[in-house]
Amino acid sequence: MLDSADFLTPAQIVAELDKYIVGQQDAKRHVAIALRNRWRRLHAPQDMQREIVPNNILMIGSTGVGKTEIARRLASIAGAPFTKVEASKFTEVGYVGRDVESMVRDLVEQSVNMVKQRRKEEVKVQAAQVVEDIILDILIPPVTAAVATPAAKPALGFPLPASGTDMPDSDHELNERTRERFREKIRNGELDERKIDIRVQQNTGSGIGVIGGGPGGIDEASMAGIQDMLGSMLPKKTRKRKVTVAEARKILLDEEAAKLIDMDEVKDEAIRQAENAGIIFIDEIDKVASRSGKGGGGPDVSREGVQRDLLPIVEGSAVNTKYGIIHTDHILFIAAGAFHVSKPSDLIPELQGRFPIRVELQSLSKNDFYRILKDPKNALTKQYEALLQAEQVRLTFEDTALERLAEIAFEVNSEVENIGARRLHTVMSRLLNDILFDVPDVIGAHAHILITRELVEERLRDMVQNRDLSQYIL
Repeated sequence: MLDSADFLTPAQIVAELDKYIVGQQDAKRHVAIALRNRWRRLHAPQDMQREIVPNNILMIGSTGVGKTEIARRLASIAGAPFTKVEASKFTEVGYVGRDVESMVRDLVEQSVNMVKQRRKEEVKVQAAQVVEDIILDILIPPVTAAVATPAAKPALGFPLPASGTDMPDSDHELNERTRERFREKIRNGELDERKIDIRVQQNTGSGIGVIGGGPGGIDEASMAGIQDMLGSMLPKKTRKRKVTVAEARKILLDEEAAKLIDMDEVKDEAIRQAENAGIIFIDEIDKVASRSGKGGGGPDVSREGVQRDLLPIVEGSAVNTKYGIIHTDHILFIAAGAFHVSKPSDLIPELQGRFPIRVELQSLSKNDFYRILKDPKNALTKQYEALLQAEQVRLTFEDTALERLAEIAFEVNSEVENIGARRLHTVMSRLLNDILFDVPDVIGAHAHILITRELVEERLRDMVQNRDLSQYIL
């Protein structure tokens, strides 16, 4: 998290991004500085923290060059709440569509889930002990001397001594010894396949609709808050399920961990995390830019309306969510667009001013395609190798084969529409589909498949020779 003493330096952030993204060093440097600046602000003198605002970033580049991946990996490195939205999905206030404040509510929702998951991990040991006791009570009900009950017949299949006020101490000891033996069996996983009946909470809504929404009505956050309040006032419903001990452990662990965490604390921390560490990635920002040289009216008016709705969010405003009010002053906004038709200068001047850092991402070369296939930790070649490894089939690529695949992807992008690195998915799918179909029926376990340059030429010959390449567009 951003409050960690050993938070990554800009050089270390770039090194982490290099593991997944080829090239684009200028963009990586800018986002690394922006991320480190968030840590620096939180450790600056108290009276200056509110004055330091993030330098929002505008990424300009064709599709498939790494804009979204850079933003997503950046959030992962920071362990920060992150949400991605598409500017083209928003509409001006008063029209049908998503309002711009929903991106902030989505960010808070992500933050709450992250904090809740972290808190659950913190109480996991305590919750596991409670779950172990619940499962043990189902398998071997405890015997007490205070209450007289008929002989119990637990999941073991044989009765235990009846409890009662006059029960001998030896029976209590026998019951306890039996419970301890089965506690060990539960811990060792020996009873994981045993079926037991458990009661689980049933997810039910309030069942009450709220009329409103839109201008003059009840907004989304207020509606969600009212429904949550109504839902909390209703009694919790449970239902019986027959599951294995292993399944019961997972289901009950989540429920018991949730009981042990304070949701008010979770909400407060989530709001703080979203405000100080949150990242919102606005894709396709060029789609809401007015076209160069066009007069007002028609779609351009609506596009400008969306920009004006975005402006207060990016500048800093208070947004009402079902978890509380969040201030957007220190959220980092990263916008991206191809800007093929429009230009960054076609955005309204006020919005341009809120994205002072502009980074142009470079188009991918043949060598970039080759490195994308070979270097990243999540390279497509490694993904396919992992898929076939699940079938105990070994897949390897010759270096010359990767070079040829890169050449073909680059050529297809040049001939048709340039979709960047996404073209590699098309090429790899075309190359390996027959192999993926034949495993394991034709190609059995322990086989070794070597992808050579000759095999690439043979399987992708049609793609290279056919100039009508429309069928290969993603």
